[in-house]
Amino acid sequence: MPMLSKSEMEKAVLTRDSTFDGQFYYGVITTGVFCVPSCPSKAANPENIRFFEKSTDAMASGFRPCKRCNPAQQGKGIDHLIQVARYIENNLDEKLTLDTLAEVAQLSPSQLQKRFKASFGLSPKQYQDAIRMQSFKDSLSAGNSVTEAVYDSGFSSSSRVYGEASRQMGMTPKAYKDGGKGEVIHYACRPTDLGLIMMAATEKGVCSVQFGDEEGELFSQLSKEFPHADIRLSAAQDSLALDNWIEALDAHIHQGAPKPDIPLDIRGTAFQVTVWNFLMSIKEGQVMSYGEVAEKIGKEKAVRAVGTACGKNTIGYLIPCHRVLRSDGSLGGYRWGLERKRALLDQEKQKGKKTAIN
Repeated sequence: MPMLSKSEMEKAVLTRDSTFDGQFYYGVITTGVFCVPSCPSKAANPENIRFFEKSTDAMASGFRPCKRCNPAQQGKGIDHLIQVARYIENNLDEKLTLDTLAEVAQLSPSQLQKRFKASFGLSPKQYQDAIRMQSFKDSLSAGNSVTEAVYDSGFSSSSRVYGEASRQMGMTPKAYKDGGKGEVIHYACRPTDLGLIMMAATEKGVCSVQFGDEEGELFSQLSKEFPHADIRLSAAQDSLALDNWIEALDAHIHQGAPKPDIPLDIRGTAFQVTVWNFLMSIKEGQVMSYGEVAEKIGKEKAVRAVGTACGKNTIGYLIPCHRVLRSDGSLGGYRWGLERKRALLDQEKQKGKKTAIN
């Protein structure tokens, strides 16, 4: 079946057209749930909607199945698995075991593990991690402190937050060294006020966001980062989400629209991934020094290593390394140029002033 356009999907959701059920799913970032097009729930603001080709893609991005339309319904016996998902969602602060969840599902632990992953594309542990991370980001967006967000989302400490994220989104040193071997990476490029932006994504999420002046230069950087991957120009029928993400990020940069909640496929060492995940908790309009970041992640003596990790970041803006400055308040480095770093910080500062005035 040919891929639907964004306008076709928006119309299907608006009219609650059941003929499109199963062809795509939509998630609502303000509620954290995902639905089928015909869902009778209250209509969501279009700018808060994200589209997915599969229910497993939505769940992997931290969205929960809607209780009204049961979008993850995939056949006989799925109700028990949905009960397990609900149990996980309601007990995020618990260290759940397969034995406990198996009792909820009325299955053996091995059967639960196999069937849950086959139905949802994630293990129960991965699903708990995804929901915890989504809850953590929601809490930060609501204005809570990092400490409050940590405990609100079921983590026992900030180190657990970044440790879980590293295991979920990072990769082993061997996989990183393989340079994307065996993977397909789609990319797209478009102009912004900050110059050209090239975004690339694997099936897990965005793995690269680069700024530059020439498309050929950006493609060379992408190829160097993933020398053994199959890199393809984005086409809507192959990478629907990527096109939506670029459009949403472009609107955020140009028009001040809400920052899109984009799943990331982070590539780096365990330390780098820890730093990058912490950077994503720094809000717009705020800055930290390299030393403060090192202290926050429990590595007070690793100030220089934090600076190196910021310099190695290849997912610009979405991992906001531009919000980290030298201890004296000067800009420090930025792989996409200090003019862009200054422009981003000035832009975010102006957004904060407008919010305060409103």
